[in-house]
Amino acid sequence: MKTEQPILVIGSIALDDVETPFGKRESSLGGSAIFFSLAAAYFTPVRIVGVAGTDFPDSALQLLSDHKIDTRGLEIAEGKTFRWGGCYHQDINYRDTLYTDLNVFADFQPKIPPTYRNTPYLFLGNIQPQLQLEVLATMHKPKFVALDTMNLWINTTRAELVEVIARVDLIMINDSELRELTGELNLLQGLEKLHHMGPSIAIIKQGEHGAYLSYRNRLFYAPVHPVRQPTDPTGAGDSFAGGFMGYLAQCDRISFGTMKKAMLYGAIMGSLLVEHFSVDGLIRLEPSIVEERYRTLRKIVAL
Repeated sequence: MKTEQPILVIGSIALDDVETPFGKRESSLGGSAIFFSLAAAYFTPVRIVGVAGTDFPDSALQLLSDHKIDTRGLEIAEGKTFRWGGCYHQDINYRDTLYTDLNVFADFQPKIPPTYRNTPYLFLGNIQPQLQLEVLATMHKPKFVALDTMNLWINTTRAELVEVIARVDLIMINDSELRELTGELNLLQGLEKLHHMGPSIAIIKQGEHGAYLSYRNRLFYAPVHPVRQPTDPTGAGDSFAGGFMGYLAQCDRISFGTMKKAMLYGAIMGSLLVEHFSVDGLIRLEPSIVEERYRTLRKIVAL
């Protein structure tokens, strides 16, 4: 029986002020690396690389430790932690960004501890492509590399981004980013161009409408798991990515069948997150609830 493999994630660490029609939370734990790590840690050990300020609470570090997330790569720098504020509309799919203060994240230079460099599964969170390239140069031939990016890097640092894309196994982007990156309005034509850029696997996220997995001319569609009341969708995409990568690393097998199941577990982690503020939905995961939702999605997709 194979042993679950660890994941290394590089991304943002934040403190968020979030208001939705269902309440408000100030200085709540957030950031792509945090959401990803807590979702992935349900399945497999996680190592996190990021930067926080001296205002980052000890309770947050303890929470990560309690979930067996290795924080030796989490740098505490002099200054304030990256902070973001957002207000969601009555239709919770829409929000207004109130402010974005990069603070110590503005000068983030990933520092990969030597003990991390042989990590077999690597997730390059949504940071500058040049930093993603530097991380890749530091690693010792990871087995599987996944990439997240956004329209900012597509529009401002395309050359570096294309270089990163050529070196990864999987890219996760949303449908509008696929159009911007490839210039194709049609999903299938965009995927064809995207695969020609390098990655053999692509996941196209469509928010509340689910996500597509594309692998070797085969497509799989994973719906979102229905929830009675979405409360705070901040970090849902990162939690999806954590669930997907966590299950894949736990199985330590890259196949279409395994990735289809990983898509469902990603959707489940996203659904559990959005039912609560911040990371609250990810910190007390009950296996019975996770598996009940997995059975529900299996019925929906007839997997």
